[in-house]
Amino acid sequence: MLELFIGDKNYSTWSMRPWLVLQHFAIPFKEHLIHFDHFELDSQFKHSILKINPTGKVPALVDDGFLIWDTLAICEYLAERFPEKYLWPNDFRQRARARSMCAEMHSSFMALRSLCGMNIDADLTNIGAKLWQDNLKLQQDVQRIEQLWSERPSTDSFLCGNQFSIVDAFYAPVVMRFVGYGIPISSFSQQYVQKILAVPAVQQWIQEAKAEFRFVECEEPYRTE
Repeated sequence: MLELFIGDKNYSTWSMRPWLVLQHFAIPFKEHLIHFDHFELDSQFKHSILKINPTGKVPALVDDGFLIWDTLAICEYLAERFPEKYLWPNDFRQRARARSMCAEMHSSFMALRSLCGMNIDADLTNIGAKLWQDNLKLQQDVQRIEQLWSERPSTDSFLCGNQFSIVDAFYAPVVMRFVGYGIPISSFSQQYVQKILAVPAVQQWIQEAKAEFRFVECEEPYRTE
């Protein structure tokens, strides 16, 4: 059976992505949750994950002893391992677009990622309002994301077609950030936010994130408890 090693669901955006793919497409897997404490070499988290993944990061997928250790690589592996699940869009142009969007998510939006860490359990709308006012680069990141979202096939569609695919899993943590920080977005983008929030796998992740009841100081720049 596939084994997926992830971090805290409240915080770990990169863990969320392959977990959603596996869960949404009903691919059997065993989840191993390794809680964050901090990320120095002497942390319990590093001590645990380094036994599995020499990069010392999550997520990591193990398939019968074979390790895949990057989120995008994990999703590509799953798409090849389970071609009947159609994890990427069927249309070859939409498939190329989906891969382009995933690659951009993988390498870009640094202001959003650094300033607005995912924290599903917290209401950070007051913080978000100040961050939005003070950070032009954050505004530019959101503008680019909204541009990508505005080019989806229709109001009711996912990003690259009528079916949820890997690219939607990649942008689901962005949805969590927009909601948690109250980032101002257009009504068209809000429709996509609501579509993602209605996906059962996303709802399950949110429910389990809120049930963790953990405070990890290094992941909480805006709260003290």
